[in-house]
Amino acid sequence: MKPFSHLLLALLLPIGALAAAPEKKLPLPGELFLVADQPAFLISAPAAPAGKPKPWVWYAPTLPPYPSDAEKWMFEKWIAAGIAIAGIDAGESYGSPAGRKLFTRLYLELVQSRGYSSRPVLLGRSRGGLQLLNWAADNPDKVAAFAGIYPVCNLASYPSLAKAAPAYGLTVEQLTATLTQHNPIDRLAPLAAARVPLFVLHGDADKIVPLALNSQIVRDRYLALGGDVTLIIPSGQGHNMWPGFFESTELVEFVLAHARR
Repeated sequence: MKPFSHLLLALLLPIGALAAAPEKKLPLPGELFLVADQPAFLISAPAAPAGKPKPWVWYAPTLPPYPSDAEKWMFEKWIAAGIAIAGIDAGESYGSPAGRKLFTRLYLELVQSRGYSSRPVLLGRSRGGLQLLNWAADNPDKVAAFAGIYPVCNLASYPSLAKAAPAYGLTVEQLTATLTQHNPIDRLAPLAAARVPLFVLHGDADKIVPLALNSQIVRDRYLALGGDVTLIIPSGQGHNMWPGFFESTELVEFVLAHARR
C-alpha cells in the first residue's frame, strides 16, 4: 500500500483503531480491544430483544491469566442465557481511585457505545473484590448485584497496606490514616442504601484471604446496615481451585436472577 493510502486509512478509522489489539487467551471466544490504552475483553451473548439493553457480568481481576478456564462453566451458563461477560485490565490497582477511573471508562464504553445495561452484575474473584466493591461504592446506582469468589474486601488483610499504598499514590502512613475512605469493608453503606444484593463463596480454611477478615466482616456489617447478603462457607476449602467455587449453581442462579432485571 502506498504511503498516501496509509494516511487515508488513518483518517477514515476511529481514533485508536490502528492501535494493536491486545493479546489474551479467554475461556470462551470473545473480542479483545483497548479502553484508555488498557486491554479489555467482551464475550458477547445473543442479542437482546430490540429496544432493550443487553445484560452483562463485569468480571475482575482482568489480569493476563484471568479470567481463566476455571470460569468457563459459569460463563457458558450465562452466555446461553443471553448474558455477556466483560472486563478491563487495571493492573494491580487494588481498588485505587486510578483503577476505578479505568473501570468507569469500560462502563461508559459498554453502556454508552455498545448498548449494554447500565446496571451489570459484578463478579469479583480474589483481589477483583477490591476493584469491584470500591467501584460499586462510588457508583451504587450502577450496580445490579455483586457476587464474589473468595473476594478480597480488606486492604489490611491483602495485599497489606505496605503493598497497596503505592497503587493509591500514598505512603503507608497516609493510607493508614485514610483507610476507611478506601477499604471496601468500610464503604458498604451506599450499597446497602441502594439495595444491592451480595452473594459470596468463601472457604473457612483460606489463609491468603482469611474469611474472618474479609467476607465475614462484609456479611456482618451488611446485615447490620439492612443489606441483603448471602455468604456460603465451604468447609475445609482455602484459596484454591476447588470446582465448587467455579461450578456453583447457586452463584450462577444469583447472577441470572439479577442480570436480566
